[in-house]
Amino acid sequence: MRVFGAGSRPGRASVPRDRVFTVPNVLTVVRFMGVPLFMWLVLGPREYGWALLVLGIMGCTDWVDGYVARRFNQMSELGRVLDPAADRLALLAVALTLVLAGVVQWWYLLALVVPDIVLGTASLFYFRNHPDLPVSRIGKVRTALLLVGTPLLVLSELRIEGAGDYLVLAWVFLALGLLGHWVAGYNYFWAIVRKGRGVRSERRPGDDDGPHDSGEVRS
Repeated sequence: MRVFGAGSRPGRASVPRDRVFTVPNVLTVVRFMGVPLFMWLVLGPREYGWALLVLGIMGCTDWVDGYVARRFNQMSELGRVLDPAADRLALLAVALTLVLAGVVQWWYLLALVVPDIVLGTASLFYFRNHPDLPVSRIGKVRTALLLVGTPLLVLSELRIEGAGDYLVLAWVFLALGLLGHWVAGYNYFWAIVRKGRGVRSERRPGDDDGPHDSGEVRS
């Protein structure tokens, strides 16, 4: 059973199109809308059971929107940027919530934020925009590990038998996810640098350093 790239049709390439209202994009927005609900459930009534359900739904939509996009050729330029951005923001918001709730320490949030700050700074320096890089396999694995580890961490907060075992298992996934996060960040950083240097070297003398609206930024 294919997990990554599920829905792809052999011999049929999916070409991103200039569309906004697609099923995958709607699912991405719905997934991100679950973040404030999760934050309220954890920080307000402390309903970790319902918060776990919300996380489960968010994780499912992350897989489903990719499947639908490939299976029914609904990939879009907006989706290429929106989907990973929603994943990152959702993971950071959930991590911040768990920090404020005392479930994890601040270092966990910092471990997630620092690589993103470095990549964001490099992207602004070279492109003043999104670098438009494909999502790497290790980046997908990293996200999957974090999406599994985080619900397990919430599950360990419930008063159920085996909560301690769930806590240990959660940190196994989260530790591997954080390792993958830094490795993926390292690879993305050098990919941004290489692409940025290539774009700059192709500019004609006299070109300004303003925002790049032409197609030369895209791979």
